[in-house]
Amino acid sequence: MQFLCMGYFNPEKMNARPTEEIEAVMEECQPHIEKFYKSGKVLLDAGLESETKNLQRVKDKVIVTDGPFTETKELIGSVFVFEAENMEEAIQIASIHPTTQVKEGEKLGWRIEVRPVHYFKND
Repeated sequence: MQFLCMGYFNPEKMNARPTEEIEAVMEECQPHIEKFYKSGKVLLDAGLESETKNLQRVKDKVIVTDGPFTETKELIGSVFVFEAENMEEAIQIASIHPTTQVKEGEKLGWRIEVRPVHYFKND
């Protein structure tokens, strides 16, 4: 079974920190991400830029708007897909990710959402 995880962060909290501090936190992530990859379960891992376009069908036209919306308190900063037998194992695997392992992440509003995927095509 495949699972999609979305890693969230609070941009206000991240942007309020000096660049050097954020770089140090990202460096602290490295051993955790290596352990995550060594699980052998990761199919896809991607960091996301903050630029967002939203597409919606309205009156038979596709409307494109800029995002994220100003009322958004947190953004998706990463996504990853991995294999697990069930949700319990998915939680164990996601718990290896730096989002849950790096202590400073709590102050930066980091969290992971885990969802089962019904269809994932990998060419």
